[in-house]
This record gives sequence, C-alpha cells and structure tokens, in this order.
Amino acid sequence: MSRIVYVNGDYVHEEDARISVFDRGFLFADGVYEVAAVIGGKLVDNEAHLVRLERSLSELKMGCPVPISEIPIIQRELVTVNEIDEGMVYLQVSRGVADRDFNFPKKEQPSLVMFTQDRPVSGSPKAARGIRVITHPDIRWKRRDIKTVQLLAQSMAKEAALSAGADDAWMVEDGFVTEGSSNNAFIVTTDGVLVTRQLGNDILHGITRRAVLEIAAEEGLRVEERAFTVEEAHRAAEAFSTSASALVMPVISIDNKTISQGVPGPVTQKLRERYIALARETAT
Repeated sequence: MSRIVYVNGDYVHEEDARISVFDRGFLFADGVYEVAAVIGGKLVDNEAHLVRLERSLSELKMGCPVPISEIPIIQRELVTVNEIDEGMVYLQVSRGVADRDFNFPKKEQPSLVMFTQDRPVSGSPKAARGIRVITHPDIRWKRRDIKTVQLLAQSMAKEAALSAGADDAWMVEDGFVTEGSSNNAFIVTTDGVLVTRQLGNDILHGITRRAVLEIAAEEGLRVEERAFTVEEAHRAAEAFSTSASALVMPVISIDNKTISQGVPGPVTQKLRERYIALARETAT
C-alpha cells in the first residue's frame, strides 16, 4: 500500500497528493523544512526542530498555515498510519500559491506538506562501517542558518561524491570546512580535541549537533567550536557528521586519506551510543 501523506489539511495516499504549479516553493524554492527522526515509533528532538522551524519562518517573514503546536499531532498521526518504527518525518512550509512574481505576495497562503520515510536509523549499516567523504567547493547562498528548500548545491555536492566513489561531501569555503552536504562536520584531533565549526550564518544550527556537544561536555571531552581547514581534517584522528537522519555518522576517509585506521573511532562510537540512548529516552 502507498504511504499516507499530509497536504494542507488532508491525509491522502501519496499518488493522490497535489500541490499547485503556482506554489512558490516550486517556483522559487521559497520554503523551509524540517526532518525529525523516528525511533521506536516516537519523534526524536522534535520540540527543538519546531523551534528551529519557527526561526526559519521568522527570518523569511513567512507564515505557517497551522499553529506550530498542532504540527506534532499531524506528525504522530502519519507515524501511526504508516506504521513507522524507525525512519523520518519530513515537513515543508512554503509561502504558498500566488501568480509568479519575485516580490512576496501581499496576501500569503502558506502551504504545509508532510510525509514519512521508513528506514533504519539507530541500526544503520553505514554507521557500523563508516562513510567516505570528499571535499567540495561550497557554492551555497550566505544564509545557511535558515533551513530552506534551496538544496540544489547540496545535491550537486552529493552527486560529485558519488561520482568519486565516496558517500558524501564536506563543503569548503576559503580553505575551511563549513559543513557536510546535509549534516554538520566534526573532527577529533590527535590531541583528543573535538572540533566543529562555530554557529553563524555559514552553517545550519544542527539539532543533533547541539545534543552531541552537550554529551561531549558530559563525557569530559575538550571541545573547540571553530573553523577547521581541509588539512586539519586530513590529519584528524577521527571524523564524523551529525544530522537528524543519520544521527552520528563515522567518517573513515576524507579525500581518499584514511581516518581512524579506516574504522569508526572510539570517540565517535561513544558519542553515537550515548546519543541513541538519549534519543530513545527522550523521544515523544
């Protein structure tokens, strides 16, 4: 049977879902999104995702067609009807339908769509073996802190990685790693320092990133929030990325340079285990 998806107030089979050709999300990528992981049929860090959604909407002066407080009701209904034990719930808000014009419409009609994806999260095979990444020029716009649906540059980076025989790309600007194509990037130096880029307009303010930094502090790890170079990444003792869809993902190669002897490192494994335990404990 096909999935049930949510489109502007209606729960419909995915093949029956319809969005107008005049929706600004389609015409201008004028929309924002969030992805919450599902573990054990419950939503992980969902409250934090919705806080970030509100911020993204506010930064773009965009409304939401339903109160934010009602979104979890829709999300949980989709998890239930689609029988998702592990996977994702994707939600997207666009500025809605208006005749094509670069200016924002004076009478906004925001659209809200949601759907689920059924896939392994806590038991990901890739996490068990680690992934290979390449570095790639970061050609995105300058407000990466807003989680918009403008994802073509990220798709191009992922395609470049696949063409190079890798799994993902870490994007680089002025010699420094910004973040992964759909995740935040971390390294562990040979001195045992956990390094990830500081918050700002250059990167997405990752929900999983924040939780992992809190866990790292509890574990007594030295943490530096700063930009790091490609060369530092190549010399790292360990590397990993964080995201809602992959949680803590070990990186075992960067630009064909082996990291952590080609296997997930101990710090990375510990942080992944701790995060999954926390997710199971706090999911709602």
